[in-house]
Amino acid sequence: MEVFIKRRGAPREKGPRINENIRTPEMRLTHEDGTAYGVVSLQEAQRLRQETGLDLVEVSPNAKPPVVKLIDYGRFKYDAQKKANEQKKKQAKTLLKEIQFRPNIESHDLDTKLKRAEKFLHQSDKVKMVMQFRGREMAHRDQGFEKFKAIIEMVVKIGGIVESPPKMMGNRIITILSPDKKAIKQILKDRIREAKLIAQEEAGETPDAEMDDAAQESASE
Repeated sequence: MEVFIKRRGAPREKGPRINENIRTPEMRLTHEDGTAYGVVSLQEAQRLRQETGLDLVEVSPNAKPPVVKLIDYGRFKYDAQKKANEQKKKQAKTLLKEIQFRPNIESHDLDTKLKRAEKFLHQSDKVKMVMQFRGREMAHRDQGFEKFKAIIEMVVKIGGIVESPPKMMGNRIITILSPDKKAIKQILKDRIREAKLIAQEEAGETPDAEMDDAAQESASE
């Protein structure tokens, strides 16, 4: 007894049906420039495809009759991919970076942690700041809380904005700061301006009046 095996054709590529893959006898056809041809036969659609040099792309397969459009499918895919890439960039994940402090933190250690906080904020990450108390330090939580608030103010000055106010949770105080994009932009501009002024002074040049006025205005703020 012979056994017949039904072979399936190659799987269709993902995406809309185009050109020869469209087999519906009738369709509602439109042109990419907005021209509406109305309901036409498959033969007429293929003729218009050859005439215009464009592609037939099924955009609404479930409509009755299906809606097909004459477009440059290669350009259409390129534009769609470009738009998807731009959207992905906009939706880039914001990471939450944690920095821990101690109530008796030394000034050099504090400077190091502030630089880390600045780096994270300037690369668009959020910063979770934690001050942890151990043993006898718990008896001085109020003083630690005030010190923590002072540190938070330092981070605000380098481009942070308080998203979650500091809260005492067990033996820790926790707060979260988000990047203040407007403030960060201004900080970077001021630093570039300051670097140019220093370079001009070292070179024995007279600072630009406009730059000098801007620096004085920034300092007065």
